[in-house]
Amino acid sequence: MTRALETKGQGFPGGSGSKARCRAAARDASTDPAPCSSHEGRVGFLGSSARKAVLAAKFAVEGAFFLRRSEGGQWMYNKANILVTGGASFIGSHLAEALLKAGAKVTIVDDLSSGEIENIQPILGEIRFLRADLRDSRVAIDSCDGQDFVFHLANIHGGRGFIETHPGEIVQNLAIDGNVFRAAQLAGVKRVCFASSACAYPTTLQTADKSTLQRYLSEEMADPFREGCALADGEYGWAKLMGEMALGAYHKQFGLQGVSCRLFTVYGPRENETHAIIAFVAKALIRQDPFEIWGSGEQDRNFTYVSDIVEGLMLATEKISDCSPINIGTDEIVKIIDAAKTVCDIVGHRPSRFFCDASKPEGVHARAASTQLQEKRLGWRPRVAFREGIEKTIDWFSSSRDVAALRENFEQLLFERKASPGLVSSLVSS
Repeated sequence: MTRALETKGQGFPGGSGSKARCRAAARDASTDPAPCSSHEGRVGFLGSSARKAVLAAKFAVEGAFFLRRSEGGQWMYNKANILVTGGASFIGSHLAEALLKAGAKVTIVDDLSSGEIENIQPILGEIRFLRADLRDSRVAIDSCDGQDFVFHLANIHGGRGFIETHPGEIVQNLAIDGNVFRAAQLAGVKRVCFASSACAYPTTLQTADKSTLQRYLSEEMADPFREGCALADGEYGWAKLMGEMALGAYHKQFGLQGVSCRLFTVYGPRENETHAIIAFVAKALIRQDPFEIWGSGEQDRNFTYVSDIVEGLMLATEKISDCSPINIGTDEIVKIIDAAKTVCDIVGHRPSRFFCDASKPEGVHARAASTQLQEKRLGWRPRVAFREGIEKTIDWFSSSRDVAALRENFEQLLFERKASPGLVSSLVSS
């Protein structure tokens, strides 16, 4: 047995050795309509549109409607045992909260190399938490034991500054993904959701050259088995593309069900300063002048707010089982320089000028998701507009960081994976 720090919430079902305790019941359950439940208490059956609206309000996280019916008419996540790898991270912690609100029994495994225990502090009493490293295959096997679903978000990552200066660490994601997929297959997990990335797309489709630029990237454009469709964005992108291929291989040979969700430029509360939006917020709060922007400033992205990402992950896992990829992102395109100006406008910072440093990494020139497949297969599209999401992010960041300490340590934060302890004043639940 791998040694790991484990925390259990009261009333949470047992750990390893309980593989069969409810998997059979979950798979053979009746298809009669089932009530929703959560740690807040049980509520009635879904019926009228008015009742749906009440439920949506009750279980909303940042306005997202996370409770959905599965194919059989029941709540897919209600009472299910669900593992979230990397669950103390930026996205993972929001996902864990949403799954709890959907009635799931949640286990988180995270080595806290970039995740923060503060991110899950409000829910620690309701989950099972394992502090362990998934590069160890035994950790993956122990963690997947007894789980119905696995949301696999754990990986070594960071913003552009980190991933371009730590390639040897980034490729270790290949080992993490392989361990988790194998463990999920051995444990008989019902479905796996792999958090892939827009970095899986060929960089040749994301250049300033209009003859090759694909304004909206659609899923078939990244495929390791199609000529011209495999030229991912650095080691990080290649690891994600290979993760998709590996999950598909487990589906082909072993029948493992799942989906690869290509996440596009996620931002929001609990993100760190290695990523563009949080870096801009930090620069605005410390009143940086001139205001530095990495690259030309003309590169663009479809920034997608974290609550939309979480909702997309949950919907995709419910509706897609063939391990195919799907984009999770908005089609709202914003230039980097305009994103910086929006942040400064909301914060009230008026720099004398914006300085675009072409010597710094900027990534691809243009990146945005085609939303056609997510609309067709999920019946859904992201709902949080860019400015609205920025306002929420600034509210969180300004209440959770010590500005004086931020000013003193800012430059080093641009290349690190997590905030230094002295910078965190009072991380709040968002």
